[in-house]
Parts: sequence; structure tokens; C-alpha cells
Amino acid sequence: MEITTLLTQEFKLKPEHVKNIVSLIDDGNTIPFIARYRKEMTGSCDDQVLRELCDRLTYLRNLEKRKAEVKESIAAQEKLTDELSRSIDSASTLAEVEDLYRPFRPKRRTRATIAREKGLGPLAEILMAQNIKKGSLEELATPFANAEKGVAGWEEALQGAMDIAAEDISDDAECRKLLRALMFREGKVVSKAAKEEKSVYEMYYDYTEPASRIPSHRILAINRGEKEEFLKVGIELNSDSAIDILYRRFVVNDSVTTETVKAAAQDAWKRLIEPSIEREVRNELTEKASEQAIKMFGLNLKPLLLQPPVKNKVIMGLDPAYRTGCKIAVIDQTGKVLDTTVVYPTPPQSKTEEAKRELKRLIEKHGVDVVSIGNGTASKESEIFVAGLIAELNRPVSYMVVNEAGASVYSASKLGAEEFPDFDVTQRSAVSIARRLLDPLAELVKIDPKSIGVGQYQHDMPSARLDSTLGGVVEDCVNSVGVDLNTASIYLLTYISGLNTAVARNIVAYRDENGRFKSRPELKKVSKLGPKAYEQCAGFLRIPGGKNVLDNTSVHPESYEAAEKLLKMFSLSLSGKDSGIETLPLLVKTAGEDKVASDLGIGIPTLRDIMGELQKPGRDIRDELPPPMLRTDIMDLNDLKPGMELTGTVRNVIDFGVFIDIGVHQDGLAHISELADRYIRHPSEVVKVGDIVKVHVLGVDPQKKRISLSMKKQK
Repeated sequence: MEITTLLTQEFKLKPEHVKNIVSLIDDGNTIPFIARYRKEMTGSCDDQVLRELCDRLTYLRNLEKRKAEVKESIAAQEKLTDELSRSIDSASTLAEVEDLYRPFRPKRRTRATIAREKGLGPLAEILMAQNIKKGSLEELATPFANAEKGVAGWEEALQGAMDIAAEDISDDAECRKLLRALMFREGKVVSKAAKEEKSVYEMYYDYTEPASRIPSHRILAINRGEKEEFLKVGIELNSDSAIDILYRRFVVNDSVTTETVKAAAQDAWKRLIEPSIEREVRNELTEKASEQAIKMFGLNLKPLLLQPPVKNKVIMGLDPAYRTGCKIAVIDQTGKVLDTTVVYPTPPQSKTEEAKRELKRLIEKHGVDVVSIGNGTASKESEIFVAGLIAELNRPVSYMVVNEAGASVYSASKLGAEEFPDFDVTQRSAVSIARRLLDPLAELVKIDPKSIGVGQYQHDMPSARLDSTLGGVVEDCVNSVGVDLNTASIYLLTYISGLNTAVARNIVAYRDENGRFKSRPELKKVSKLGPKAYEQCAGFLRIPGGKNVLDNTSVHPESYEAAEKLLKMFSLSLSGKDSGIETLPLLVKTAGEDKVASDLGIGIPTLRDIMGELQKPGRDIRDELPPPMLRTDIMDLNDLKPGMELTGTVRNVIDFGVFIDIGVHQDGLAHISELADRYIRHPSEVVKVGDIVKVHVLGVDPQKKRISLSMKKQK
């Protein structure tokens, strides 16, 4: 089946839309650009669907390429039949193609290849044909005994022929397909303790679960336990069921050779097929689990990156520590560093009063509004200290504990050194922690997404696949928000559609040399930023206060003429308080969307996008989300009692539940069964990272530092 036809069926899209998407991708357009500015061509597919389609397109093209390679290899051996060619062409997965290629793949020396070299191939064919009704195996095998070829007698000849038969049975593509499905359907994943030693894997020291039902997170946990040599893992399957499949395909009763073929089938299963199929099934389970984990990582990363910024506030970043003290950085509303220091309110020095005096001085001097506290080592003690400090202040100051995952990675990175060459790594961490509150997206893009800490088992994932997926999430987030062309860092610009690091550097160099960009077309003067790159990036780069108000919207320059014509059509403008722009949707509806779009020479989706932007030039989509929870006081784990109702922030969504920050330093866990009053398949159906939620405390274990929460309505 043609690839576009297959994609049309799988994604339930119109054929013309699929053809357009494939063509746009092949022409070098980025996913954010296609999603935002080619809606008429794609049926308004969002970036997630486009990325999934792009991944599937790549897989199917690789599949076609592999089919061609396999057919070419078999043809070179002069063994490609019409039937085999059709089977290869109709294969729907790479595994099926490899099964069909298996008998023709060049092999290392095996028992079967050695037997063939001894001339025992014809005897194997006689055995497998099973049409000898009289005589004995000795009579059949004796003619093949040949001392010169290393076959001492008829029994050795028979064994060699059985080795060949076993390998031929093992190489049968149809059987392997059936047996693989059987192992998935009826196999059981079994893990045992590899050594008598306490570990986090103790629940898996004697564990069994059907392969068809084992969830992704358990597969990954078991795999890690095996990798760390705490577990021995395998898939157990009733051999009788597997051997029955082989018998049905290869055994013909009432022949002198029937029992020999049965023995060869049993040998094929135990020695060749079972270990191979078990590896394949485990690999597939791991692959599916990894894809699920990567998908969850992406789902968690997106809302984390799109957290609303804390705007127009002076922020104090506090990087907690014990022995080396808490590093402090104060930044202004633009992220510029105003001051840095180190205080020692935590053990072992516990200079609490001295630290209070120093921070009060900085708060008064710079007009600090919010304190951003990293959630790492000594965070709890630092939070208690800050809450006490705030209670003594004469001005309103609040605080928030932010996820500092990756801050140390950024601080020690080349990028951190370039940005703050005169700061040590701890000072850079404090700045990063402050900026994560000011503008989470601009700060978090500087950090490898794997280090942000909103996934599970991320370090066990296929690195290239994880990087590709998370890079796509970051790219989609940056482009959906847009960036200020005159303040964006090189690193932020590299995520903009159509730009790479070299062009991003050239944009900043041009800005440094020539001053602020005054219009989007001025981008065309930047070295190495050609027409294609300009087309891809222009709509995502904003210029507040520029010559053209449209330069501060997501309206693409290719649609400026249509936007201006739309305003003129209804005698509206974007200047002045009484411009009447808020009446635009009603005016367009009255005139008829179809007619207006036709008169402007654009599609309805583009018309609606233009109207939205004209009504709110310079809008930030993050402003429409609930703001982050700022606190002024603190609770302790021991303050929690079952039944208490609290408000918390979702920190991480995983397959079996949700971790929620309720302001006691230790995140609580709401199990999937406690997230809704209805049945849900996955926590992501009801919550996402950054959501502010109401929860009830189910139980507290202070010793193990475990908090059980529920989001269900209390009866």
C-alpha cells in the first residue's frame, strides 16, 4: 500500500491533507511553521499530530528501504521467488521483513552449516518430507555416512540432518510470527533475586506478571534491576503450546521420519527459537515502555515550560546548601543581576540572625517582591528560614519553591560560563533559580531536557529518540509563545523555527552592532539568514514597540496585506484606545466568514488567527494559564493529618499516579485510583504538570517520608 494511503487510514485524515503534509515536510518546512501557518493545507492539524505523522512517515520510508535491500540481497543469491517478493512487499513491520530474510541472511558457522558442509542437506530434506512409509532411519542415514567428510556413522549423519532441520524450522517466518504472538499473549515476565541483598527492587525478587498486561513503568523498573545485577529476568511460556504450533506446520504422521522431525522441532524451539523470540519480545516490551516513558516526559515537559512567568517582580534566587552556605542572587524585572551574596542560615553554621540582616538589607535596597527557593539539599531548612524572615518584614514579600533540577548542569556548562564569566558555579545556580520564576521557558531551554526531572527512567531511554522528542517539545513551546527579537538569547533563538546556532549568533551580533531591530524585514540583512529561514522564523519573532504593530503579533509577514485589508474593510485601526478593534469578530460574522476570507484571499483558519492577534497584539499565551502558587508561610510533614484539605501544585505525572507539592518539602503521591471519581486509563487524562489542584490527605508516614493524597470528592 502506498505510504500516503496508509497514513491517511492510520491518522484518519483527508488524503489531500496527508499529501500536503508530506510535501511540506519534504520541502524543509518545520513542524511549528506548518502547524501555525499552513492550516488550510493540513486541515488545522496541531503540532503533536504532525510530529507523530512525521515519525510514522520516517518509519514507513525506512521500512520500504529495508524491503528493497532485502529483496536485492535475496535476488543476488538467485533465490527470490514471486511469492517471496509478494510476502516482503506486504510485510507491515521491520520484524516481519527480518523474519522473511532470516533464511537468506549470511550466517556465522552453526551446527547446521557444518552439517551442510558434510553433505547432509539432502538427508535433512528426506527427513522433512516425511513420505517414507517403510524401512528404518538407519537405512535412510547410512548412505550419508562418510569418514572423509567427518561423518563417522549413520547416527552422526542423522544428528547432522536433524541440526539442519531444526535450523530450517527456526527460520520459518510464519512460525516465528505465530510464536512471537503466543509469547506476547500467554508468556509471563518473571523476575528473581540475583543476590541476597536489600535494594529498592525487593518487590521484584520473586515476581510474575503476564507479558500482555505488565505496565510500562514495571518493565523499566525490572530492566534497571537486571542492569544493576539485582534481578534475573526472563519470559516463561508453556513449551507445549509453542511446540504444538511447530508440529501443526511441520509434522506429518505415519512416516518413518515423523518422530525425528518432532525431535528436531523440539530442539528448534528450545535451542534456537525460544531464546531468540524471548529477546525479541523483551526488546519490544522495552521499546513500547520507552516510547510510553518518552511520551510522558514530553507531556510533562510542555506544561512545565509553559508555566506563566512572574512578571514585573524583583526576584531573589536562593540556592540552598548546608556547609557552603546559601547562595543569593537578586534579579530585576528583565532578569538582569542586581546583587549576589552568600548567607549561612542552615547547619552546621546556623548564622540565622546574621543571614536575616543581610537579606533584609537586599530586600529593602532592591525592592524584592518574591523569593525563589531551589528544592535541593537544605531546601526545607531554607524554606523555614525564609518564611520566618517574611513574617518580620514591613513590606509584602512571598516565596515559592521551584524545581532546581538541572541548575547545577547549567551552572557548570559552557553556556553558563559564557553568560556569567565572573561568577562561580554556585552563583550561576542562584541566578538560574531566580530566573526560573521570572520566565521559566527562557531559562529552562538552556538546560538539557533530560536533566529537568519530570520523567521516569529517562537515563534508560534510547538517547537519540529521547533527545528528538524532547527537542520537539521545546521547539513547539518556544514557537507557540514567540520570543522578543531584541532581548532573546542565542540559545532561545536556536529553538525558533528555521534558525540554527550559527544564524542565532549572527542575529545577536547584528543586534549588538546595529542596535534594536525595528522591523521583521530587517532580519533579511542578517548574515546567512536566507529567504527560506526568514519565511520559517519571521512569524515567531516579536518586536514590541517596532515600526509596525503587526511585528509584535504572530501574524506572519506574508499575511500583513490581508490583515491591513481586513482592518480597512471595516474602518478599524490598531492605534488609540477607541479603535473599535474588539468589535471585529462580530463585524466579520455579520459579513460572513467565508465571504471575508475569500475577499482577503486567505482561508478561514488564517482569518481567525489574524483576528485573534489583532485584538491582543503582544499577548503571551501563558498569561491565560493559572499563575504559580506563591506562599508566605510553611507547613511541616508532622502537621499533616488524614482528611486535611490542601491546595498543591502538580510536579510530575507518571503512569501510576501524580506527585503533588503541598508545601511541606516532601511531594505527596496521588495514586491513579485517587485522581478522579470515574475510571481513567492514565493520570494525564485529568492533570498536567503545573496544575493547581485541591487534594485531601489520605495518610502520612513521617519515617518513610511518604504522603498519600486523593483528588476525589470527599463524601
